[in-house]
Amino acid sequence: MPLTVRVDVKTERLLQRLARKRGRTKSEVIRDAIGVLARQVEAQEATERPYEKLRDLIGSIQGGPTDLSRRTGEAFRQMLSTRRRNS
Repeated sequence: MPLTVRVDVKTERLLQRLARKRGRTKSEVIRDAIGVLARQVEAQEATERPYEKLRDLIGSIQGGPTDLSRRTGEAFRQMLSTRRRNS
């Protein structure tokens, strides 16, 4: 399936050099590179612990009440009573 990839001049030169050294087309070099990257990611994911899988999400949201985990029941009751009054 055809795919267009835009690269900067430096990357284009590197790609041409790699293709020439290996006697392959630029498309083959790109497919090989994607395959290598995919295997690395899969191997890393297989050994990651749950925290490591979520680490980029932890601390990424700012704002909101800081006591949510301590007063969940109270907040839920308040939300329900507000909805009942507004209905």
